[in-house]
Amino acid sequence: MTSPRPSDEWLEPGVFEVVKDVFRIPLPLPNDALRAVNVYLLKGASGLVCIDSGWSLPESRERLVRCLTSLECGPEDIERFLVTHVHRDHYTQAIALRREHRTKVSLGAGERPALEELRRPGYSGLQRRTQELRRNGAHEVADRFYRERAGQPGPTASDWELPDDWLTGGDVVRAADRTLAVIETPGHTRGHVVFHDAERCLLFAGDHVLPTITPSIGFEVVPSPDPLGDFLRSLARVRQLPDAMLLPAHGPVVPSAHARIDELVDHHGRRLDNSLAALRAGADTAYEVALQLKWTRRELSFDELDLFNQSLAVSETAAHLVLLEAQGRARLSHEDEVNKFAAV
Repeated sequence: MTSPRPSDEWLEPGVFEVVKDVFRIPLPLPNDALRAVNVYLLKGASGLVCIDSGWSLPESRERLVRCLTSLECGPEDIERFLVTHVHRDHYTQAIALRREHRTKVSLGAGERPALEELRRPGYSGLQRRTQELRRNGAHEVADRFYRERAGQPGPTASDWELPDDWLTGGDVVRAADRTLAVIETPGHTRGHVVFHDAERCLLFAGDHVLPTITPSIGFEVVPSPDPLGDFLRSLARVRQLPDAMLLPAHGPVVPSAHARIDELVDHHGRRLDNSLAALRAGADTAYEVALQLKWTRRELSFDELDLFNQSLAVSETAAHLVLLEAQGRARLSHEDEVNKFAAV
């Protein structure tokens, strides 16, 4: 077996103690470029609490059970899941385990509209997604996306049962002998929250701050009017906290949340400038701007991305253009049901 590259070490299965009685457990994801999601287990005299839960899949559950067994406990010992946001790889395994063990599940209140939409009879995420792509000028991407996804099963309502309680900013949660402050961090999703352990200088960041990639923005069941603006304001809110060790959902644990936040703010500042330059060069839709930008750490062209990541790229570019309009640097108009932008 070859040794993993340093950047891949966080993917290795196992139980990893981050600090005393805080354990990182990477759980597998299916056919996903992210490949794993970190679940954090907090252990104390009062019991076990999990931050995030993983995707409800047999291989994820089996991995979680093995890891818990190595700590001489089981899923029945988890008293509460604190979930950072409603995406499938964070939420659905908590719901599945609650059916068996009556474990309490807590989620940010801002995720209620998304859950209600996912549970609505006849909801079609495919229709919504293709409409959004066409509205952003990506007709060819929308057509391919529809052809690839048509016929696939839609959301299963049982995966999206409501939580036991809703978390809001300012809440203080007692978790396995720890006190965690709930910080609302909309951007990646409208109801994303992070958990701050001020006493031990830990930030359980979910997908809000990731150490090696930028969180996707604008790809939601119920989109925000200004997702990138929300995200940058959330980064500023977390940046005002005392610095803490960053415990992300995807990627390795790193010493400083502040350092990574500064990098993300700088990245989006440059992205806004590059998007504005594309408008001045003649692009007038999110799709046309996305064609002129580079993507991922490998600086790929739009055409080098797979179809799913092309769709993400269009959404993220649209979020940057919406913020440019809010900043007074671009102007929005509508033509044949397509959002058109021009530099000011």
